[in-house]
Amino acid sequence: MLAERRQQLILGIVRQDGPVSVGALVDKLGQSAATIRRDLIALDEEGLLKRVYGGAAPLPDERDEPFAVVADVRVPEKAAIAARCASLVADGQTVLLDIGTTALQVARLLRGRQLTVITTSLAVFDELRDDDDVELVLLGGMYRRQYRSLVGFLAEDALRQVHADVLVLGTSGVTADGHVVDTTIVEVPIKRAMIAASDRVVLAADGSKFPGSGVARVCDGRSLDVLVTDPSADPATCAALGAAGVEVLTEHLTGALAV
Repeated sequence: MLAERRQQLILGIVRQDGPVSVGALVDKLGQSAATIRRDLIALDEEGLLKRVYGGAAPLPDERDEPFAVVADVRVPEKAAIAARCASLVADGQTVLLDIGTTALQVARLLRGRQLTVITTSLAVFDELRDDDDVELVLLGGMYRRQYRSLVGFLAEDALRQVHADVLVLGTSGVTADGHVVDTTIVEVPIKRAMIAASDRVVLAADGSKFPGSGVARVCDGRSLDVLVTDPSADPATCAALGAAGVEVLTEHLTGALAV
């Protein structure tokens, strides 16, 4: 795993979960303790986190803002993935868009098209709210400010009443055996309900999501139809998903190559 990618994962874990030990990071990332300590030193010197005895903690004055934190991470890769996801949507279809920054980029590419877009993402809603060509459906629920999303039983019940041709699903991690996982437990029932409501499930996951992080399983490869990723994604995991019948599209910055 490249140092840059590893440090991005560490920073995301610390900012989302709070103080974490070296041992916990070793377990999550599968790296040696010495490697993790070097990464923590580098991140501390850059002023991105605070090293503490046995681990690391968020900066004292830093608020937990997961959406804002990841918005500027791996932007070119996410843009390329979003473009391929948008190309998989046909005019006239109904599209479910998950939360997250990649879904937001997909929404931008769907502007001006004759589509119905259903979402629990306030970021997606804000992007499409003034587009007269898009029929926009915002599901109800409890508002999670840090993630700009709607969750809870109201959102789950609403999803049981809708049908989508395509779902663009986000994730915080894909395990080596092909399970889609998430760090935010309250989002997991929403993701499962979105999968159940959709004919075709497209997982948008850049290479940093392999293995990424997550404490709760969303689904396995049997629930997916397409994976759109980039060349840094773990080849063995992509192969496992391909063997499970998932179409794997590896999106390069200058074009796409199916593998």
